[in-house]
Amino acid sequence: MKPLRLALALGLLAATSACGLRPIYAGGADGAVAQGLAAVEVSPIEGREGWLVRNALEDRLGQTGKDAPTRYRLDVLLDDQLEGLGLLTDDTIGRERRTLRARYQLVDIESGAILVDATAGSDAGIDIVSSEFATIAAEQTALENLAQQVADRIVSRLTLALSAPS
Repeated sequence: MKPLRLALALGLLAATSACGLRPIYAGGADGAVAQGLAAVEVSPIEGREGWLVRNALEDRLGQTGKDAPTRYRLDVLLDDQLEGLGLLTDDTIGRERRTLRARYQLVDIESGAILVDATAGSDAGIDIVSSEFATIAAEQTALENLAQQVADRIVSRLTLALSAPS
């Protein structure tokens, strides 16, 4: 039984090595993707939600404290919606949904070509409680979490675009 397992394991190893998969972050910080992400400049984004998303993007792109030459520009437009849901018997809103959507473009600064034109978004549910302060705090926390999630999705898409063979 052991030789059969060993032969199967070696066969699987050989098959996966020939499948064409390659690590996205090959080369670590000196790899093409890491260098490409570090060369992205994030344009200013309007509003508090823009400030949160831009900071999250810069953290993920590795721009904090780095002097990498800028090759790409990331333009982001945000749409932040807060809508009431769940009408209670006393005609008050019992739940809200906060939605943060981003339309973004990755632009090659040298040629002006748009390399990525996509959208990303996320939403969160918020319970309305009797304390106005607690509700406002929940809305702000939801916005902070949504900004992180949207930034993660944008960076994932940029990573795929920059890892594609040219």
